[in-house]
Amino acid sequence: MTTQPDHSHELIPRPEGTPAAVRIALARIAPHRLGEMEQHKEQALGAALQDGKIGHLQYWLSYWQAQVEIERRPDLRSRYQAALVAVHNAGSREDPGFRTAMAELRTIETEARQAVSA
Repeated sequence: MTTQPDHSHELIPRPEGTPAAVRIALARIAPHRLGEMEQHKEQALGAALQDGKIGHLQYWLSYWQAQVEIERRPDLRSRYQAALVAVHNAGSREDPGFRTAMAELRTIETEARQAVSA
């Protein structure tokens, strides 16, 4: 038995870490999120121009690399979707289910970021 997660059912290969490659990958696996990605890019670009710091764009790219990782891996995507449902169904932010689901979302996003940075 292996302790490594099973990634044999990835929907697409992990894209290169360029904006164009990440956008193409997102278009293939979650085209409904392209508008969100574009809006986020415009915000990052505006912040970078205002502050004169490229860090906004670097964060944008790393965020979307992680989002593509989640979308391309059914194991992560199903966990992510279940946690989102739990967050939206919680009665309040004080609800223990809300806190548990938010912790799961952070865990999944961390796992995805680590996977793309490895």
